[in-house]
Amino acid sequence: MMRRIGVGALCYLVPTFVLGFVWHLVAFDSYYDRLAIYRQDVIVPFGFLSMTIQALLFAWVFDSSFASRPAGVGRRGLAFAAFGAVLSWSFTTLAVAAKNVMTSVPDYLLIETAFTIVQWAIVGPLMALSHAKLAPTSEAARPRRSVAVVPE
Repeated sequence: MMRRIGVGALCYLVPTFVLGFVWHLVAFDSYYDRLAIYRQDVIVPFGFLSMTIQALLFAWVFDSSFASRPAGVGRRGLAFAAFGAVLSWSFTTLAVAAKNVMTSVPDYLLIETAFTIVQWAIVGPLMALSHAKLAPTSEAARPRRSVAVVPE
């Protein structure tokens, strides 16, 4: 279980950090500058720590609530992506828009909603695929070897 959670956490952390860094600080840097929402000296280690905590919790949620669903890997990944996107959107988009000063709340909602959709379109399926590769094979699912008995 610990290995599945560790790998699952990496499936969240790596793409989320890379996408988040490129999205917020490179590709759409001027968009966020116009929103005037971020401090000039963004504290990247705090963001990384926040993502690490999220990664561990989301990996645990997947392992305990989504991994054992009878659906196929693709459906589990999409279900988890929908769950993760809605939950993330509630605390990374709605809550931030409600309490932070910015030049345009609708513009912020648009860009962060797009980010959340892209993030979870990657993370949900990736976590489901990695978990399927690491899940223990039950005795019933293993192919049985037939042993030929040769008379002496």
